[in-house]
Amino acid sequence: MRGKALWYVGPGHAELREETVAAPKGGEVQVRSLFGAVSRGTERLVHAGRVPASEYERMRAPLMAGSFPFPVKYGYAIVGTVEAGDAGLHGRTVFSLHPHQSLFTLPAEAVLPLPEPVSPRRAVLAANMETALNAVWDGAPAAADRIAVVGGGLVGLLVAYLCARLPAAEVTVVDVAARAKLAHALGARFAQPDAAPADCDLVFHASGTGAGLATALRLAGEEAMIVELSWYGSGEVAAPLGEAFHSRRLRLVSSQVGKVAPSHRSRWTHRRRLAAALALLDAPALDLLLAPAIAFAELPAKLPSVFASDSDGVCPLIRYPAADDIQ
Repeated sequence: MRGKALWYVGPGHAELREETVAAPKGGEVQVRSLFGAVSRGTERLVHAGRVPASEYERMRAPLMAGSFPFPVKYGYAIVGTVEAGDAGLHGRTVFSLHPHQSLFTLPAEAVLPLPEPVSPRRAVLAANMETALNAVWDGAPAAADRIAVVGGGLVGLLVAYLCARLPAAEVTVVDVAARAKLAHALGARFAQPDAAPADCDLVFHASGTGAGLATALRLAGEEAMIVELSWYGSGEVAAPLGEAFHSRRLRLVSSQVGKVAPSHRSRWTHRRRLAAALALLDAPALDLLLAPAIAFAELPAKLPSVFASDSDGVCPLIRYPAADDIQ
C-alpha cells in the first residue's frame, strides 16, 4: 500500500512524500485518514526550524520520523478509519497521535475509538484538549475562583472552556484580538488587556508573547499562580520579574503535556489522559474552534499562511480524500 505524508524539509518549506505503508502485523492496525489538525504554535516552530537543539529528543512526537531540524515528519492529530488489522477495531473511527499522513500502520494500542457523541471533525481537537486538561491539573482551579486566561488561541480557549465548567468560577479570556464571540460561546468572559480583571486567583498564560506574559503577571493576585503554557522555541522572552513580583509572592509555573501533571502522575497514564480529553469534546460549541478545512494535497502551499496569522484563534483543519463522503 502507498500513502502520502507531510514532511518539513527546510525553514519555511514542506512537501508531500509518497511512502510505502506496511501491512499490519499482529497487534497492529492500518488507518486511512479522514481529518487532521495542525498544531499552530508547535508546528510553526518546527516549520521555521526554531526547535532548540537542547530539545530535539524531548520534542519528538510519539510516531514522528526523521530528525530535527530537517527533514522531519511531524504532527500529532489524525482521525481515521481502521481498514485492516485488529478485528476488534476494524471499521472503527479512531484518533491517533500520528504525523500528517493519508494512510499508515501503527500499534493497535496507539489508537483510541471515538466516543459516540464526538464527531470525526471535532475529535482532531483531542491533542489540544489533552494539553489544556494537563494545564488545568497543574493550575488546580477551584469553584468560585477568579481566573484569567491570557491568550485566546486554541489551547487558551480550551483551558477557559474547562475552567468555565467549575461552579461559580469567573473565567475571562484576555487577548488583543477579537475573541469575544468564541469566549462567550465556551462559557467564559472576554476582555482586552487594559480592561481585564485584576487580583485573579489563578492565571493561565498561552499567548506566546512577552507582552502577554507581562499581562499575566499583572493580573495575578497576592500569592497567586501563573501557569505558563507558551513555548517559545529558540526565542528569548523578557519576563518582568521586578516591581511587585517578589513582594506579592507570585508563582510562575510551567506546564507541558509531555508528562502527566504531578498531581495525577501516580494514577494516570498518557492513554487514560488522552481518552479523557476525547470524552471532553462532547460539546457542539467546540465546533466553533474548527477552521474551514484545507485539502491535504494543498497543505504544503497553505502552511505559510496558516502560520502567519492566528487572527481567528481556531484550529487549522486538514481534510483527507477519504473524508469526501462525510457531510
